[in-house]
Amino acid sequence: MRVILLGPPGAGKGTQAKLISEKFNIPHISTGDIFRSNIKGKTPLGIKAKSYIDKGQLVPDEVTIGIVEDRLQKDDCKNGFLLDGFPRTVAQAEALDNIQEKSGKKIDVSLLITVPEQFILERMTGRRVCPSCGGSYHVKFNPPKVEGKCDICGAELIQRKDDTEDTVKKRLTVYNDQTSPLISYYKNNGILSEVDGTDAIDKVFGSISNILGAQE
Repeated sequence: MRVILLGPPGAGKGTQAKLISEKFNIPHISTGDIFRSNIKGKTPLGIKAKSYIDKGQLVPDEVTIGIVEDRLQKDDCKNGFLLDGFPRTVAQAEALDNIQEKSGKKIDVSLLITVPEQFILERMTGRRVCPSCGGSYHVKFNPPKVEGKCDICGAELIQRKDDTEDTVKKRLTVYNDQTSPLISYYKNNGILSEVDGTDAIDKVFGSISNILGAQE
């Protein structure tokens, strides 16, 4: 089964992707993870990607398409995959279709997690992380026992640069301008399915499982 996961930043795609990967035994391929590993290793690709990501912009198509095509040729993708963070534009979607056609395959379903923008702003701007041990919190949904302090190691919690209101709004603007047309693209192809991302994690996953189960 070949699945694409769509939705705005902060829609909970990463959480659902892990659950889907485990239940349906397909690799979760996140372009974000690929970029982060390159950024951490300070590779030429990582340095180039970071210059765009830091501004809240998308990494150019030719860079992204190349690394995704390379990843899809690995052995663990023979029986399917879950793409998270790609495609982000119609041009990338067309490139992905071409990649699949070359191997005589096609995308089975495109899952769209829908979440209102105000909900996303509240969810993302409220996130706090511990720079020392990596603990994760939310000022409203998962607050630390002592305000501003990590429960595990007591370090001062921080807000990541990409979780500030200005950056989140920029990312949503980029999503609406460049990624939203994908919804029409996959709807026209007859493979788009939507789930409500404001529900509890297990309820969202239940809806997704029903959709994917019908594909098997």
